[in-house]
Amino acid sequence: NIGIIGAGHIGSALAVRLTSLGHSVCIANSRGPQTLKDVAQKTGARAVTAQEAAPHGDIVVVTIPLKNIPDLPKDLFSGVAADIPVIDTSNYYPLLRDGQISELESGDLTESEWVQRHLGRPVVKVFNNIYADHLQNKGLPAGTPGRIALPVAGDDAAAKQAVMRLVEELGFDAVDDGSLHESWREQPGTPCYGADLPADKLREQFATLGGHRTAAQHVEYLANHAKQERAMAADGVKLK
Repeated sequence: NIGIIGAGHIGSALAVRLTSLGHSVCIANSRGPQTLKDVAQKTGARAVTAQEAAPHGDIVVVTIPLKNIPDLPKDLFSGVAADIPVIDTSNYYPLLRDGQISELESGDLTESEWVQRHLGRPVVKVFNNIYADHLQNKGLPAGTPGRIALPVAGDDAAAKQAVMRLVEELGFDAVDDGSLHESWREQPGTPCYGADLPADKLREQFATLGGHRTAAQHVEYLANHAKQERAMAADGVKLK
């Protein structure tokens, strides 16, 4: 059973793939299940409220805009066992959507550390650095040359292993990205973001980047991301 909170591109792509693999999927958004009839028909998932989606899942996926994380219901995880893994797929887009968040601008926290603080639950970072279309359509059997690898970061070893198994089931090589504090390596602006690297190349990038984010790296990758955002804005891209 999978509970998905967020019915945007990533949430919908996950729902399509997971239902096709035989999982029971509930999906929710901020506007209520009555607005998700088309999504439910397209994906095969059951449209519910967020408070219903979370308890449904053996794994819960939170895939909403970063700026909306603090607005989630405070009782979202009421009745959800402490050992249920919670996936965070969010990315920080200060120019196009989220506005500036001081802890992320300063580098004091990674994006998912910030999310974890607001949710009050340990989270596992994954599915943030792959395009939704690729997530839905580019999974391949294990051992296939060129199979895309996805980084998975988190502080709870058991939760991370459960999520890595799900990543493999979806057709991608799961590569351990270390702790949540090290998940900066898969954030926007870094060489790993959206690159669809195979496992060996992804591990090489991690080794090159190191685990601890230096001040210089933070400045560099924040600048890279700002440049990417400006280019997206010039192309008329709008993020919701």
